[in-house]
Amino acid sequence: MLNLKPKILTMFLARRFLSGVALVLLIISGIIFAITFVERLPGQESAWDAMNISSIYLLEYIPIFLPLVIFMGTLLTAYNLTRSSESVIISGAGLSPWQKMKPFLITSFLLGVFATCVMNPYSVKKSNANIGINSFSLADNAIWLRETGENGSFIIRAEGVSQPKSDELEFSKVSVFVQDKNSKFQERIEAKTMTLNDAGFSTKSATIFGADGMPLKTQNWARTAKTTPANFLERNLLPNQVSFWELPNKINNMRKMGLPIRGHLIQFWTLLFLPLTLIAMTTLGTAFSQTRERRNFSFGIKFSIGILVCFALYFVMNVFGALGASGALPTIIAILAPPLIITAFSAMWIVSFEAI
Repeated sequence: MLNLKPKILTMFLARRFLSGVALVLLIISGIIFAITFVERLPGQESAWDAMNISSIYLLEYIPIFLPLVIFMGTLLTAYNLTRSSESVIISGAGLSPWQKMKPFLITSFLLGVFATCVMNPYSVKKSNANIGINSFSLADNAIWLRETGENGSFIIRAEGVSQPKSDELEFSKVSVFVQDKNSKFQERIEAKTMTLNDAGFSTKSATIFGADGMPLKTQNWARTAKTTPANFLERNLLPNQVSFWELPNKINNMRKMGLPIRGHLIQFWTLLFLPLTLIAMTTLGTAFSQTRERRNFSFGIKFSIGILVCFALYFVMNVFGALGASGALPTIIAILAPPLIITAFSAMWIVSFEAI
């Protein structure tokens, strides 16, 4: 048995794994950057602006395809170790597959922590730098707001919004639907314009309709609201437009406002358990790369099959995410179950291979 110091061997395996992952990440990032650059170039003033926007989009995409990168990097590292007979030397030093996999797992975990805690907040900050009152996405080509309180709730639909003052928003073509605390319809308010400030919503020419749909009167109408001009844009941000560190507070505020939070919960759990997902993909890659061949290692076949399996697992993860977003599954279960299942399956595969 060779006498190799565990610390030196661990650092050696970690460097080889990191170099394999970096190579795969560089190739995939280059492809995505080139595609994004070509798509953005016609709509930008210069090639530099298109490159800047493409780089921001690339940072947003990296956490999404990072599990695939880790899986491919694991296969590539295992292939290089086998081809150079270094894997045989490591086994001769008395290391089991679990000990050889430990540096890979630690590196994957640290990459996941970095992507969640550093890369995601940075990319969100860069992508949100130019978001203003006229640049957020509208559902159904309109603005929808809903608030609940002790006396009931109201829903506002507006076809446009402007900001005449820094502390005031003006909505156009507004419809307000008021419900009591039992969700029973009470009245509908129609107004050409409606103002939002720190005191709430108000308009000087509102036509009020009763439960029977008949107009009752035209008068001033006002209602206090938790929504303010300062947080209006924030509450309309999509889940991927909120950084990991701000998501818990965002979810708590949305829950108080009575807004749907499942999409934001899915985003939060996805980022929180990203290190665990990377560990699962590393374990799966190790299971796929097992071989007793020292020469003529069928890397191409295993690599191709592994990629197909990886895409299938990615589809399954999206299905679980959709089930969580729809309420069919608890959001934490929808995100946590796939990596746990993958890890258990891969571990059983490794054990059965060693037992043969």
